[in-house]
This record gives sequence, C-alpha cells and structure tokens, in this order.
Amino acid sequence: MGTYILRRVLLAVPTVFGVITLVFLLIHLTPGDPVDVMLGETAQAADKVQLRRQMGLDRPLPVQYARYLYHLARGDLGRSLHSGRPVRRLIMARYPATLELASAALVFALGLAVPLGILAAARPHSIWDGLGRVVAVLGAAMPNFWLGPLLILLFAIDLEWAPVSGRDGLAHLVLPALTLGIGMAGVLTRMLRATVLERLGDDYVRTARAKGASERRILLMHTLRNAALPVVTILGLQAGALLAGTIITETIFSWPGLGRLTLLAIQTRDYPLVQGCILVIALSYVGINLFTDLMYGWIDPRLRRPS
Repeated sequence: MGTYILRRVLLAVPTVFGVITLVFLLIHLTPGDPVDVMLGETAQAADKVQLRRQMGLDRPLPVQYARYLYHLARGDLGRSLHSGRPVRRLIMARYPATLELASAALVFALGLAVPLGILAAARPHSIWDGLGRVVAVLGAAMPNFWLGPLLILLFAIDLEWAPVSGRDGLAHLVLPALTLGIGMAGVLTRMLRATVLERLGDDYVRTARAKGASERRILLMHTLRNAALPVVTILGLQAGALLAGTIITETIFSWPGLGRLTLLAIQTRDYPLVQGCILVIALSYVGINLFTDLMYGWIDPRLRRPS
C-alpha cells in the first residue's frame, strides 16, 4: 500500500506543476492591463511605465514566470493590486467558508443519494425507484443560478424559514448547501442505482443467494463495495467541481467564501488575486483527485499491484 501511495503522489507532482504553469499563462496572456485598471486610461504614459516597472510587468514573460515560481516556492502569492494586502491572507480568510459550504453540500448529496440509490436498485420499478429517477432528473436539470433564487423566494421570503444571505450559523448554511448539493445528489443517485443493479446480476451474488444469504447481507456485504469504484470516481469529480460551483452559489447568497472573492477579483482585474484564487481552487481539485486515487487502492486491492 505504501508503494501505491508513493506512486500516486509522484504522479500528482507534474499535474501540480502543469496547473501552476497554466494558471500563470492564462492570467498573463488574457487581454487587459492591470496598470490601466489601477491608474485609469487617462494617466500619463510616464506614470504607467514607472508602475509597470515596479510591478515587474516590463520584464520578459519567462523572467516573470521564474520570479513567480521563486515566490510561490516561498509561499508568496503577491499582493492585491487594490487593497495592497497579501493575497495569501485574503485567500486564507475566505477559504474556510468555501470548505464549510462545499462540505455541507457534499454531506447533503451523500445523505440523499446513497440510501435513495440503494433502495432504487434493490426495489426496481417501485416508488423508491421512481423517486430516485425524479431526483436524478431534477438534479441534472436545475442549474445553480436558477435554483438558488427560487429557494430564496420560497423558503426565505415567502415562508421565512431561512435567512436570505450571509454566513452566521447553521441557518445561513442550509439554502446554499441545498443549492450546491442537489445537482451532485442527482448524479450520484443515478450512478449508484445503475452500478448496484449491474453488480446484483454478477455470479458471486447468485452464489451468495444459492448459499442462503439474505438480500440485506448480499446488498450490504457483497454488492456495495464492488459497486463503489465507479461511484467514488464520480464522487471525486463532483467534489472537485463543488469548489468551482461555489462561485455562483456564493454570489447568490452573499456567502463570504473564495468563490465570491474570485468573482470580485475578476471584476476589478486584480490579477495577483485572481491568479492566487484560481491556483488554490485548481490545487484543491488536484488534491481531491489524488485522495480519490488513494481510495481506489483501499476499495480494490488489485489496483495496488504494480503493473
């Protein structure tokens, strides 16, 4: 198992380096000049040249990239062009709120999808199967930017069951987590139902039935672990996508997280802050996928063997 973990970690290193390089190039090759944003288009040319020199933007792109890697290795993401505060501190102040929202959405999605997907597979063509299909369709068909305002109108304004926006306790977390998690719940329900149904037709399940094992034991002890691999794959991808999905959800509910900070940085063309936010989101995605790879080895011991 240790060799498997080491191999997966080493494979993640070039991925992280590629993410860092891609983020740098996308930010610096995107049209627009932060100097014009800071000084305005009516500023004197000499002032623009001086500020560009102070920020190091007058240097060749490879030199800027080498400087970026040097500062990144020291944990320095630069300073915000507008507030002047270190980007790392701005991100660390907002990142816990995003993790809280994403974790709540993940718990909601799993809490709904796992029992519903298992019941739909164990009792096909029943009311549970029909309910699972409804959740899967609704989760795939309702985008966040539509579902969020709808939940606000219904539960916050009409029924007054939950606050409209902000982050101040569990009540403020319910509607954003529901908005962010319903799509994931739909995907997981559909995948879990299909995978469990497929596994229930395998030879080892028929053998267990022939030995007199109960349906509950067959489902929980024999089927679920063998059906978990594709579900974990989808779960890893969807969990990573939650971080990107927080940009819309946090904006709708005024949730003070990293997604809202990213959107604010884009609107103000605060390039160091945009670069830092996207880098943290991308590296979080890579970390989640690395954890998913490690879960593969725990679920299926055959994957630990070197090829």
